[in-house]
Amino acid sequence: MPFANADGVKVYYETHGEGPVVVLSHGAGGHHAIWWQNIPHLRDRYTVVALDFPGFGRSDTLEHYDSHAFHRFILAVLDDAEIERAALVGQSLGSPPSLKVAVDHPERIAGVLVSHSIGGVDDEEILERVRADRAVAEKLPIIDRLMSKRYQEEQPELVFCFQQLGTFNTARVPDLQNLWTGLVKPDEIRHALEQGVHVRFLAGDHDQVVKPETYLMVERLVPGVEIDIVENAPHSMYWEAPELFNAALDRFLERAYES
Repeated sequence: MPFANADGVKVYYETHGEGPVVVLSHGAGGHHAIWWQNIPHLRDRYTVVALDFPGFGRSDTLEHYDSHAFHRFILAVLDDAEIERAALVGQSLGSPPSLKVAVDHPERIAGVLVSHSIGGVDDEEILERVRADRAVAEKLPIIDRLMSKRYQEEQPELVFCFQQLGTFNTARVPDLQNLWTGLVKPDEIRHALEQGVHVRFLAGDHDQVVKPETYLMVERLVPGVEIDIVENAPHSMYWEAPELFNAALDRFLERAYES
């Protein structure tokens, strides 16, 4: 059970399988165990690394949680595991730090999948749209933002399991500073693309947190990024519709690691 050290902060991570490396970074309701339906899909073809951000899962707790600093925890895991090159997958909260690592260290990153998040793209028009999407989402109960009503009705046991996994976290969304704010400049993304990093945004067309139209603004702002909008998929696609999320992972990884 390895821990990386990020300036004295212990960051837990697990490694499964073998092959080209994929690093999974969870959202605000999860930790390394949320990927239980995705890691088995990947581990026969890839080395899969699943980490816990501080305040989540088995990692250290912090007095303050600045989401703009979370990229250093991904870097600490890459260094501790002696990973020279990886594809990064971020889900919601995990997306901005994943994109930040990709633009800061393009020589180490084959590709980055920004899923169910705008990834902290620092553009005022996009951020205004993100805030508007968020204002609508906050009118809903939290579980309705994350999962469809149909899934809640048909799979109450799995919804309960999802909620219970979140109780292992000490950090809560109100504790997370700098959410929904700019972190990565469009020019930095363009530079990463020029350096050969594959940048893809993944969204569900039923996502209640960020609407598909908001992702299309990123595509217009930064030509060269790819937008993958999946039909009939909610915010927590990786959990509620793993077959759709796993297929999206395959599309991304084939492109990121194409020879």
